[in-house]
Parts: sequence; C-alpha cells; structure tokens
Amino acid sequence: MSVIDERSRKSLTELFQKNLVDEVKLIVFTQEFECGSCKETRDLVQELAALSNKIKYEVYDFQRDGAKASELQIDKIPAVVVVVKKLYGIRFFGLPTGYEFLALVEDIVDVSKSASRLSDATRNRVRAVSNPAHIQVFTTPTCPYCPRAVRTAHQLALENELVKADMVNAVEFPHLTTKYNVMAVPKIVVNEVHEFIGSLPEDQIMDQVMLGLGTPSGSESRI
Repeated sequence: MSVIDERSRKSLTELFQKNLVDEVKLIVFTQEFECGSCKETRDLVQELAALSNKIKYEVYDFQRDGAKASELQIDKIPAVVVVVKKLYGIRFFGLPTGYEFLALVEDIVDVSKSASRLSDATRNRVRAVSNPAHIQVFTTPTCPYCPRAVRTAHQLALENELVKADMVNAVEFPHLTTKYNVMAVPKIVVNEVHEFIGSLPEDQIMDQVMLGLGTPSGSESRI
C-alpha cells in the first residue's frame, strides 16, 4: 500500500517538475530491526524519489552504518536529512507525516534552489551567525502551526551551515518530550539552553535563536 495517494503523487510530480533545479538527496537512517515508523519513513522517501529524477535517496542502517550516523550527527531514528552539495543541517526525526509532510516537500524545493524564502533582513542576520546553533522544533502530526516553525528553522539552516535545525516528532520520542518538558507544540529548543513555544514570525524566531546563542537581539555584530 502506497504512503502517498494517487492524487497527491500527481500534484507532487507537477510541483517537482516545475520547481526543482539542482539534484536533492534524501538520506534516511533506519535499522535492521526497524522502529515503529522506520519502514513507513523509508517507503515515503522512496515514493518521493520516484516522482522526480532530481530526487535521490540513500538508506543507512543506524547500527551497521554508525560511522555515517556519527558523521551526520544522527542520534535517533527514523531520520531524514535533506541534502544538496554539503548541506547537512536540515533534518527530520520521526515520520514527517500529517502537516509535516508539506514542510518536507517545501524543504526539497528550497534546497533544490539553494534559496530560502526568508526576508532579506532575516537572511542577513542568520548569515552573520558564526557560532554553531542547534534548533530542535518539537511537533505533532496534527498540529497545524508546527510546519511554519519547522520551515523557518530549516530555512535558517539553509542560509548558514553552522545552523542545524531538526523537526522532532514529539509522539515518537517520549523520552525527549519528558527531557524538554514538552507540554505544547511547537516547542523550540536552541542549543539546549533556551526554549520557547509557538509558531512566531521569522524575525521573532531569529531573535530567540540569538538569545540561545547568548546574543541579545540587535547585538549580532558581537557573534
């Protein structure tokens, strides 16, 4: 049984044909004794790749291919990394289903174009960041506000290779929801030291990222 229905496959084929520029690679991490959603995640990526000759995919076993997992800093599965050239900062942990599927599709388009949809002001701010930033966006498949937060975080990562931005499906990683006290989504954690809740406008998310880097808004020149 297909993960993507026939109607969606047709519209996605047209979307990719019209918008993809450079080849995009989807790197998937599962394991031999697969987790609850690993197979569905792998199947989803395979079906997406079948819709365009500009989408390729690689599947790695989280245990057997530990060196590759370490290289890409993958510490849980299922994981999907959206790659073009040497960009490794756009990641999905957990099945990107429900509302998050749209985020994955839009990420593929943006990465293929090597261009985000951020404003010039936000783009300039994130490009000026010179310290590593790790953004975790906790989501649920039924949250209509979560994809916007995920997309903003992923676009920040697209603009600066020092930024790593993760969608984390809170349902699939209960130990992390406990660790980070996720009571509402989207919940965003920056560098383990700063957190906030809500799908804020991109400039406000950038402000919060700067706080996570220890730099108040308006003080970027000191980064």
